[in-house]
Amino acid sequence: MFGKGLVKGMQITWKEFWAPKATIQYPEHQNPIPDRFHGRFVLDLNNCIACGMCANACPNKVISLRKQKVGTKQFLTNYVMNIQYCMFCGLCVESCPKDALHFSKVINMNQYFYNNIPLVLVQREAPAEPVEKEKPAAKPTSQPKADKSAPTAKSEVAASKASDKEGE
Repeated sequence: MFGKGLVKGMQITWKEFWAPKATIQYPEHQNPIPDRFHGRFVLDLNNCIACGMCANACPNKVISLRKQKVGTKQFLTNYVMNIQYCMFCGLCVESCPKDALHFSKVINMNQYFYNNIPLVLVQREAPAEPVEKEKPAAKPTSQPKADKSAPTAKSEVAASKASDKEGE
């Protein structure tokens, strides 16, 4: 019968016509974004050790980074992602050993000019000298010696075990 498909299609249309609308006014209202959303990339410089594992894990070779050795530490000087070729697969985020690279919930990453498409996360100069942490204050060399007549923790435990055996 030829009218069966038409009737079924009209039933679906009438059902959806009377259902509540799912359209929202986008800029003013936004749907909630899930926690695992793959949005714009964010790099935490305090955790980054400039190992380059994120660049090696990228299947499209989107990530380019430059690092400079200052003293004994690697210093990240340039970190650029060509977002136009990125698949947002998350392999770079998964490969980071220090969790320095992660996704944010930013949806709008559009650019008007082609030159602005590469996402520059870091662009800085390396310091001339290695940055050293402040050394803790020196401890006094003369410490009071333990009194041999005072009971120690080991001797107290041994004495309590001996008294428990005697009580049995």
